[in-house]
Amino acid sequence: MKGQGKMVLNSRLKWVGLVGLVLSAFSLFIHFLLARFTEDGVIEYQSSITVFSWRPIFESANFPRTSPMYRRLWGPIRHLESLHPDANPRGNYAVTDPSSQTNGFIFVRIRGGFHEIRNSICDVVAVSRLLNATLVIPEIQSTTSSKGISSDFKSFAYLYNEDQFMAALAKDVNIVKTLPKNLKWARRKKEIPSFKVPYSASPYYYLNQVLSVLKKHSVVELVVPEGGCLQAILPPELEHNEELQRLRCRVAFHALQFRQEVQELATKVLFRLRAPGRPFIAYDPGMTRDALAHHGCAELFQDVHTELIQHKRSWMIKRGIVEGKLRVNSAKQRLSGSCPLMPEEVGILLRAHGYSWDTIIYVSGGEVFGGQRTLIPLHAMFENVVDRTSLTTPWELNRLYGHEANIITSSPRTPPPIEKEMKHEAWKTSGPRPRPLPPPPARPKSYNIEGWWGWVAESDNEPESTVMELRTNAHKLLWEAIDYVIGLEADVFISGFDRDGNGRPNFASLVMGHRLYQSAALKTYRPDRKEVSKLLEEIHDHLYHANHTWLKSVRKHMRKRLLDGLIEASTKSKPLSFLSHPVPECSCLRYDSNETSFHASSPSPQSQVQAALRVVHRCPAWMDSDLILRSKDKDNEEDLDEDDSTSSGLFFRRSGENHESGGGDSNNKEEAQLDDLEELEGGER
Repeated sequence: MKGQGKMVLNSRLKWVGLVGLVLSAFSLFIHFLLARFTEDGVIEYQSSITVFSWRPIFESANFPRTSPMYRRLWGPIRHLESLHPDANPRGNYAVTDPSSQTNGFIFVRIRGGFHEIRNSICDVVAVSRLLNATLVIPEIQSTTSSKGISSDFKSFAYLYNEDQFMAALAKDVNIVKTLPKNLKWARRKKEIPSFKVPYSASPYYYLNQVLSVLKKHSVVELVVPEGGCLQAILPPELEHNEELQRLRCRVAFHALQFRQEVQELATKVLFRLRAPGRPFIAYDPGMTRDALAHHGCAELFQDVHTELIQHKRSWMIKRGIVEGKLRVNSAKQRLSGSCPLMPEEVGILLRAHGYSWDTIIYVSGGEVFGGQRTLIPLHAMFENVVDRTSLTTPWELNRLYGHEANIITSSPRTPPPIEKEMKHEAWKTSGPRPRPLPPPPARPKSYNIEGWWGWVAESDNEPESTVMELRTNAHKLLWEAIDYVIGLEADVFISGFDRDGNGRPNFASLVMGHRLYQSAALKTYRPDRKEVSKLLEEIHDHLYHANHTWLKSVRKHMRKRLLDGLIEASTKSKPLSFLSHPVPECSCLRYDSNETSFHASSPSPQSQVQAALRVVHRCPAWMDSDLILRSKDKDNEEDLDEDDSTSSGLFFRRSGENHESGGGDSNNKEEAQLDDLEELEGGER
């Protein structure tokens, strides 16, 4: 009995030990699993604790909104207050029946950046309406899964809201998410006819060449490589040409809404910008490598940045994108207005115009070539210069990107070890000592060219983009989507450049076009770069100590360009991109009876601007119900060139330390100076 009991006890101990070993092994396995797959989550949790870095600094806690200075810098443009958005169909516009028969399906693949994608989507919707075709949700090439982005999103849904897009255009075009199974299989076998659409193709290109193929095969594939596949200004003899233009407006300004995560983060950034209770300026530098290369502005930079721009220009010349020499005098290009305004120059303009050093400036754009170094002068002139990285946390951005595979090793790369060759016999027989040591062996080539710029010194050909670079390009679309919302809602918008790497309207042009449609009276500065270069050359030797005459010239130019720049865009930007200037097709006029009778007797500057923009359509009656009558103060308001002492001296200078006590006195003194100057100069506009 004792032997049997002892055996039972030993067997139980063995089972207990075995279970313990199994549990230990299972625990180790779980720990390794968690360490492998939750590294990103831990990083996100740690980064979520970090508060965004911006801490606003203001000269005074009080910000008067009733002074003439405020109305001049931040107030609406009175001549454009009667201009309102109206993209609804007019006249006989046939509503699309979802159950009706169409000529077939149009499948679209779009390449390019943010502004090119947005232009192309609006164009393909108009083309689908023109051909009476069913549009498949377009595929954005830079947001496919092969680019290293999260698999949580499909191509179009990475940037835009698919359901909103389809619902908003339900009465205009039949839209489906995917091709039918039989056509999808034919596309995989490459049996679908494909067209590589040229830039700004005529509508007759589609009616004469694409429509017949569409009817025959019931499906066509359009490849849009350059952004914009339909003429910006449609031929006047084309039937319903204005309705197609208004359809473009409905697509761009109503149907194309960003996906929920992008919209929520953009709203958070906008809330954080407005939290101090101050208006802000959105500034888009427009300094991309492609744009600088296309316009020959390499010499505005130094060192490796110049070489990178020249490499890109050489590539453009070989492919026929640019006609001209590789070496271009960038100084002449700048004086002719062909190069972007540098951030320092924009800062000088804003300070000279009267914006104080504590003005909030939001720098937008997915790429600022030259990095933060080019923004240092702007930071020196304005204390509150921010961008999306200052107003968001890494955790918020990672949530925006979705779950992405980790393709970067956490440990930095180290150079490969250098093998030492020990030549003992040669050392013993090589002559008297002491002898100089042999030179160290050259570092391996792969180590020398590390970095995003390293290939410049090694090759004339730019290497293929890595998966990480492709992923970053996709992220830029999301960054620019956030910046687009901020630029649209900004109190003031100013652009340093309005052309892209192909010489066409860029991201800033789309923002300005949307602002013109949605809220035309908001201040949008379009500086004449040629004139600004001349003004800056006048004070080149004393750049930060401008006299009063020069300040008046700058203010007159800035005020004049609010309207002249808008009229100029109708002749220079609109023929290349309809969305950059959607007037008069998508706008209407709204004014009261008193103003109408006044205009009939004597044309006012406001009526002259409306005539220049060719807006004649009267707004619908329902829009007149909430008409806000202008106050007498606004009727008598004059745009003044006041003597702002804070701008005439050093732009870096700040006021005294006692801001709270001296704020009211300085404001009263400033308003008194404004009144005196108005009487002397007669309130020149």
